[in-house]
Amino acid sequence: MFAKFFKNIRSDQSRDEPLRWIVLDVETTGLDPASDRLLAIAAIAIQIGQGFTKPAIILGDSYEAVIKQDLASDRDNILIHHIGVGAQESGSPANEVLEQFRQWVGDAPLLAFHAPFDMGMINRAYKYYGLAPLKNEWVDIEPLAAITGGHPKAKALDDWLHFFGLECAVRHQAASDALATCELLLRLWGGIKKEASSFQEL
Repeated sequence: MFAKFFKNIRSDQSRDEPLRWIVLDVETTGLDPASDRLLAIAAIAIQIGQGFTKPAIILGDSYEAVIKQDLASDRDNILIHHIGVGAQESGSPANEVLEQFRQWVGDAPLLAFHAPFDMGMINRAYKYYGLAPLKNEWVDIEPLAAITGGHPKAKALDDWLHFFGLECAVRHQAASDALATCELLLRLWGGIKKEASSFQEL
């Protein structure tokens, strides 16, 4: 039943107006997209209503994977994202994770808070492992929040979560951060609708 439901979600979109968006978060060995490694990807689909109406979070349509590391990241890094040495060493092969992610995403747009970082880390991983790059469109939620959120002093994701009274179960854990970012997007939707009436306008 769910497979048929999600197939309908994925097919119920046009090239010009995608109705399935992907909100994602990554965990990495550091903050430099030019040298640090991708550790994990977590992503959740949201379904946009016809006519650019308020989206719904589709928890059953999600993706999460840890990439196998030949050398685990250092202790200080592990304390941030909580992906331990064992989890890193027993993760899935990078090529498998990245190709599965490509297939799951399809042609849906990708959204993240501070998206240039996530985009840089993901693009570098595809290039490093000799895989074709993703061709999906990216949207950065941070400037959307700055324009539509009504809190001019907020900069970080934590600022926005606090402002809207949203909780993140485990901060700096990719799946939890992705869900919190989905919830933030829903809170911003009223303001977004005042600025745009379609994905292309967004």
